[in-house]
Amino acid sequence: MAQSGKIRCGIGGWTFEPWRGVFYPPGLSQKKELEYASRQLSAIEINGTYYSSFKPDSWAKWRDATPNGFRFAVKASRFCVNRRKLSDGKQSVEFFLGQGLTELGDRLGPILWQFMATKKFDYDDFSGFFDLLPDNLNGLPLRHVIEVRNATFADPRFVALCRERGMTICASENENYPLIPDITGEVVYLRLISASDEIETGYEPKDLDLWAGRFKDYAQGRVPGDFTPIDRTGPPETPRDVYAFVIHEGKVRAPAAAMQFIKRVDPGFIAG
Repeated sequence: MAQSGKIRCGIGGWTFEPWRGVFYPPGLSQKKELEYASRQLSAIEINGTYYSSFKPDSWAKWRDATPNGFRFAVKASRFCVNRRKLSDGKQSVEFFLGQGLTELGDRLGPILWQFMATKKFDYDDFSGFFDLLPDNLNGLPLRHVIEVRNATFADPRFVALCRERGMTICASENENYPLIPDITGEVVYLRLISASDEIETGYEPKDLDLWAGRFKDYAQGRVPGDFTPIDRTGPPETPRDVYAFVIHEGKVRAPAAAMQFIKRVDPGFIAG
């Protein structure tokens, strides 16, 4: 049996009023929501960090509320990515990374650098930006994920640059963004944006099975066969940890979809 990396599935954030009584049990204290969510899911993408900074004690509280093996992905500040010249953001990057992320300790997963759809690919621009991203923070390894939303990034030069620099390209499943399925970093990162709140589990069973199979392919280090990579040469097949987040517009059914994925890809997971 081929070796596989760990597959973690989750949602964006944990504070969302419509989840109360649907995902969260009726009467559950809001202060207990992260504790509960982190025992039903294996990862959560923190989105509030895109808009605001947090003090170290907040990061420490998030760490302490979650079980061993759980991971947070962290969305980087908008002040780092919404720039005409990305390499001018050195101070913003340092401020973002220095606000307390290390308090997460082993709960820290990938950092997501998300770019607006108006940002186009410029080799020198992104090469200079990657120079700002350290591979560790006070000895804690960092894994960087780049999410782009402009068709100009469907370019072998972008894929080659990310692979050379060890940056993971986020595979965003959305008809409005380019799907770049290539493996370029130490981890694989997917954001699934087309779930439906009209379906109790977010996706129909056949689509849950389809995506679960793709996650398993990625965990074994290969691009799923129904995806077309930009660079067909690709790296050798080696196991990769996979992070898959269900983040759709209504997002009421996102937790249900993520839990269905966990059942399919991590049968040893025991919800607490």
